[in-house]
Amino acid sequence: MIARRTLLTTTVAMAGMAALAWVLPAPLRAAYAAAGDAAAFVRQTADRLTAIVNGPGSIADKRREMQGVIDSAVDVDGVGTFCLGRFWRTATPEQQKTYLALFHDVLLTNITGKLGEYTGVQVTVGRATPAGDITRVATVVDRPNNPPTQVEWVVSTAAGTPKVVDVIAEGTSLRLTQRQDYASYLRQHGNDVDALLAAMSRQLSGG
Repeated sequence: MIARRTLLTTTVAMAGMAALAWVLPAPLRAAYAAAGDAAAFVRQTADRLTAIVNGPGSIADKRREMQGVIDSAVDVDGVGTFCLGRFWRTATPEQQKTYLALFHDVLLTNITGKLGEYTGVQVTVGRATPAGDITRVATVVDRPNNPPTQVEWVVSTAAGTPKVVDVIAEGTSLRLTQRQDYASYLRQHGNDVDALLAAMSRQLSGG
């Protein structure tokens, strides 16, 4: 989902933004600064992930390395809570704890399970569009023998440091899709959160 390596194609644009910032009103200067910070954050995160993906080592080694990157760059708990939707409020504290632990593992497994497909990936970072404490950073993902994919990284600074809160691939929000999948499963199973937890456990065990 987010295993990617960047090509620095926005250097000139970012330099121009910085040169012009002094003539802008304070809110616009802050918006440009947020956009620049988010683009740099996406670039750095993509570099770290794809260095792991394209580097040496076993899948187990890469999984351990990627866990650290994901935990530091992605608001996993926030995304997981969003994906559970209204059922988060009705879940017991123990169910919430179990769900978040499973969600961390599901997210990591989904990424590491695609390592082979992502080998040789390159990402071109494009326009960063700020809106409040959210910035959407456009990228183009190129993989060998595959057409380019338009991917937007949604970065939040609400907690004071940038965190990825969504990835939009070809116009489809991954967290919204996951939320809809969980809601559909729960509707079909009597809104039983334990049933979802069991299904997530089976997914991780390959069942």
